[in-house]
Parts: sequence; structure tokens; C-alpha cells
Amino acid sequence: MRFARTATAVAAVLAAFFIPPGAHAAPAARAPGETVTLPVQDALAQLPVRIEDRTGYERTAFRHWVDADRDGCNTRAEVLKAEAVTAPEQGASCRLSGGEWYSAYDDRYLQGPSGLDIDHLVPLAEAWDSGASAWSAAEREAYANDLGDDRALIAVSAASNRSKADQDPSTWLPPATGYRCQYATDWVADKTRWALSIDPAEADALSDLLDACPDVPITVTTAH
Repeated sequence: MRFARTATAVAAVLAAFFIPPGAHAAPAARAPGETVTLPVQDALAQLPVRIEDRTGYERTAFRHWVDADRDGCNTRAEVLKAEAVTAPEQGASCRLSGGEWYSAYDDRYLQGPSGLDIDHLVPLAEAWDSGASAWSAAEREAYANDLGDDRALIAVSAASNRSKADQDPSTWLPPATGYRCQYATDWVADKTRWALSIDPAEADALSDLLDACPDVPITVTTAH
């Protein structure tokens, strides 16, 4: 019996040494509200890899933009105010005018809010494919209006956002090549925050990207 237990232990140790390179570890089970810090490569390795399914997706399943704190400014306006390089003027009903923004996707400065979109870093359709199809309407609304993590929503040029549409990093990357490491790192952080999966092509693309980037630590407070 003692020999059997020893043999089992040795087998487990040997198995740990022969995990194929790039293999994903079993995802860590985390409770909502838990704060974790780990290198981005480790965070990527902990994301579950699954085939995506867009069956039943409708953009209206993610209610946005809402005024969650009832201060008169909806989520779009809150992001614009937070990310402005030069603050806009705020009028009645939180109407914004003037101001300047930097669009990191395409390395451009834009004057006034009209040429900007608020992008869901991980698009709504991608979130649906990756696990949000099983969420409640309230959970999808929280995702679509996530002001709890600065990486979730980003003000960018309308042109770059519409070029991206609902694509993941396997088929679209920001035209500004100097931003791509940040983009991949933030993508992993956002998927970690919301316990979303990645598909095989997405996993390969993120791995290739991050292999050429610093393995920086990310800190994430889980939302799901």
C-alpha cells in the first residue's frame, strides 16, 4: 500500500514536468470581488479554452448606456470625462462639448466627443461567445457598463472601433503597433475579471503577442 502511494506521488511529479509547452493550467475558481495579482502570462494560462458559440446573440441582450449612479451622466459620458486629455465642458443633461481625447488604437488625438466611440475592449458579442450567454440580464448590463475597471471601456476613434467591430486578437489588432502589448494585456485582464473563456485561435494569438511583450503583473478584481 505504501509503495502504491509512493508510485502515485512520483507519477504526479513526473507528469508536472511533462506538461506540453503552452498548455493551459486548470482555471482557478474565484469568487466575485476577489482581487488577484499575477503575471499576465500566468493569467492567460489560467483562462479556459473553449470553442465559441454565438447562438442567440443580440446586442440588445446587453443594456447600455445606463446612469448607474443617477448623477445625470450615463456610462458613455462617464468614460469620456474620465479619459479626456483636455476636459470637456458639461452642459445640461450631461451634454459634453469641446475637450480633447487620445485614441490609443490608432495613435490619434481628437477634438470634441463626436468622433469618439466607447469601445468594450472585449466586445459584447465576444463576451456572449465566451460565457455571457449564460448570464442573467443584470449581469450582462453590469458587463456592458463596467466602470469598475479602467480597462473594460475605452474612448477611441469611431473609425478604429468600427474597424475592430466584434473581432478578437486573432483577427484584429490596433493599427498602432506600440499599443499592442497593452491591448493584449488588458484583454487578458478583462477576460479574467469576468471569468470568460478564450477560443483556440484567440489563445494562440494572445500567446504569440505576449511572448514579445514584458510579462507584467496584472491586478484584477473579479466581477463574475
